[in-house]
Amino acid sequence: MITIDSVTKVYSSKSPPAVENLSLEMKNGEILGLVGLNGAGKTTTIRMSSGIILPTSGSISVDGHDVVKEKVEAAKSIGWIPEFPNFEPNAKPLFLMRYYAGFYGLNKEETEDRIERLLDMVGLKSHLNKKLRNYSQGMKKRFAIAESLIGDPQNVLFDETLNGLDPEGVLFVRNLMLEMRKNGKAVLLSSHILSEVEDVADRVAIINRGKLVKLLTRGELRTLGRIVVHISLANPDEGVRGLLKEFGDVQKERDEIVVTDLTIGQEKIPDIAAALVRGGYRIMRFDPVGESLEEYFFGVIGGKR
Repeated sequence: MITIDSVTKVYSSKSPPAVENLSLEMKNGEILGLVGLNGAGKTTTIRMSSGIILPTSGSISVDGHDVVKEKVEAAKSIGWIPEFPNFEPNAKPLFLMRYYAGFYGLNKEETEDRIERLLDMVGLKSHLNKKLRNYSQGMKKRFAIAESLIGDPQNVLFDETLNGLDPEGVLFVRNLMLEMRKNGKAVLLSSHILSEVEDVADRVAIINRGKLVKLLTRGELRTLGRIVVHISLANPDEGVRGLLKEFGDVQKERDEIVVTDLTIGQEKIPDIAAALVRGGYRIMRFDPVGESLEEYFFGVIGGKR
């Protein structure tokens, strides 16, 4: 579990805070999505949680260990996979994995067992003799995942890890996160691929200009935003507005009728189609559409796609 309490990070007195008065919690057995535009403060938040940089004010604790006062203990409970992994180019995987294992005090048997299991898990077992400079970006990310898990951390931070992966790699990371959640780990996914966040996250934190704008639960994600009903009729006329006005605000957009600001619940939406049929209209298209996380996101921050 990671607890971020009223954290602010200022890099320069001449610039606005990168993160401002942020409070957030990563819970065990949960995937927390962290979304925001470039420069919103996502990576700064993750780097502070990892102890790589320190907050200007506020506090962060990892499994009860303060990242400033108990930096080593906190770091041992964190696995961080950065967007652009950077390794010694001439090093080979086994050397680096053994080096990282030493940080956790693992004995030789534990070290070799974990290395074999992790490199097999990420699909790199047949590439052990290659130097890392010969790894593709996708392979480097897979190695970064293996490296981050050598100490079996309770908290795992995926910082734009999906970026640049092929579909197979995205599916691998997604399934890995779901397995971690099942095993009770606290998982954070920072990503600009909002559809992926929406699919796996139990909660989603939207940050903008360093501030928490909205925190959405899984239940809220399922019923996100307003429902808009798009209707196409074979025989439209002016009478359709009067027929549908009891269900919400009726607008004509090109060849469509659009019903917004519904006065009925989602379970009653079929009543709109039934009313049209009773009124003698032939329905060509009837499409209730809810907002995606992406649409909601840009609506909340007031930005553009």
